Amino acid sequence: MREFIVEADGGSRGNPGPAGYGAVVCDAATGQTLAEAAEYIGVATNNVAEYRGLLAGLRAAHALDPSAPVHVRMDSKLVVEQMSGRWKIKHPAMKPLAAEARSVFPPEQVTYEWIPRERNKHADRLANEAMDAGAKGEQWSPSRSTAELETGTDGGTRATSAARAASAAPAASPAPAAQGTPVTPSLVGDSDAAPPADAAPVADAAPATGAAPPADAASAAAQTRSAEAAPAATATRPADPDPAADEAPSAVPAPSAGQPPAASGDTERRTSAPGWSAAPDLGAPATFVLLRHGETPLTPQKRFSGSGGTDPSLSGAGREQARRVAEALARRGTVQAVVASPLARTRETAAIVAARLGLDVTLEDGLRETDFGAWEGLTFGEVRDRYPDDLNAWLADPEAHPTGGGESFAGTAIRIAAARDELVAAHAGRTVLLVTHVTPIKTLIRLALGAPAKSLFRMELSAASLSAVAYYADGNASVRLFNDTSHLRP
Repeated sequence: MREFIVEADGGSRGNPGPAGYGAVVCDAATGQTLAEAAEYIGVATNNVAEYRGLLAGLRAAHALDPSAPVHVRMDSKLVVEQMSGRWKIKHPAMKPLAAEARSVFPPEQVTYEWIPRERNKHADRLANEAMDAGAKGEQWSPSRSTAELETGTDGGTRATSAARAASAAPAASPAPAAQGTPVTPSLVGDSDAAPPADAAPVADAAPATGAAPPADAASAAAQTRSAEAAPAATATRPADPDPAADEAPSAVPAPSAGQPPAASGDTERRTSAPGWSAAPDLGAPATFVLLRHGETPLTPQKRFSGSGGTDPSLSGAGREQARRVAEALARRGTVQAVVASPLARTRETAAIVAARLGLDVTLEDGLRETDFGAWEGLTFGEVRDRYPDDLNAWLADPEAHPTGGGESFAGTAIRIAAARDELVAAHAGRTVLLVTHVTPIKTLIRLALGAPAKSLFRMELSAASLSAVAYYADGNASVRLFNDTSHLRP
């Protein structure tokens, strides 16, 4: 069953004073950010802003899936204890806020947890962004938000602000949440050697050097821009009051000219909430968490390494990557089964992760890498020099085979789609880790998106990266994460 985590916060610079809130909804299975909301609400108390943040987060989660269980995490002891029913709400002006929050979901679908302030940085930063915007007479804009990029998260991976800014609509329109990290062009296959710009029409976005840009190039650029920006002012954050004397909200005046409105409808309008809120209940999807194996000795050299070559094992760096993935997945605690390609590098990666998760590994031949024929073990440049005509044909036509009778992309896609269908049928409603290779993962993403075959050359997939796709009973799929490598960073 799909499950959401809602993190919410609010603040007031003066208590009462100029106030705002922030909320973020993420997928409990992958940690991916699904929606953000923030708003400047005029003059209010800290508690009012916190309740408004909770309400916005619950509404955003409800818009995504009204049947999903929701786990709320906040650093406000007052709100958590009152919403959990352990503390009474004594002030009459606070009761309507709590009642409205309780009405969004049936009470049995929502649980509450207090967390330290340092673990709620994403929502806190959103609230401060909203207050900063209000101080300028503006509205908070998801396309300009750097909250996620600057703070990171405790609960799992999030889509980068760079990707969200690149895909967001203007502030006056709803902006879909970004799905995973920005993608950059690279060659399909474990070599990850990007073809040069003049190699073929389908590869015209690749760098002329033939080396793929790093997966985190867009993030690095966004971090540089973020570091140059002046830090935002911090909201007044008093300690939580005694439960016997909850704070009364101050009157919120009508906005003056140039001041953003405080109407709750504006919150939902600016909330990124992809998907259909009125869709029929199709049950929990089969969610495939896609893990590319760790590095082998061939990976840093960017050599073709498919299923027809030497079948290398992991390098020392690759084994360390696998251990880091294992720890990250263990913290999430959502993987229920592990399935792997039969090649040595995927079996070894899967064994390290499965041992940490306490699960067995099932092998699936359909998840093996493409057979690159005579190109196995060669770099892209070496293939271009030795087999230029075959390479150009392969880049331009998914039906073309590598030199020496290797496997075409079209043939690979048929094999992978068959394996996908069998695994979806066998694991309906479950979260399964598939440990596989570049081409299978990119193909699963391409098929889920309905993208053309040439899109394979437009994706960057790093060693030991995580992606995720959910498959529903009506045959539709949803890409939830792509090329996440946050677990590999210090």
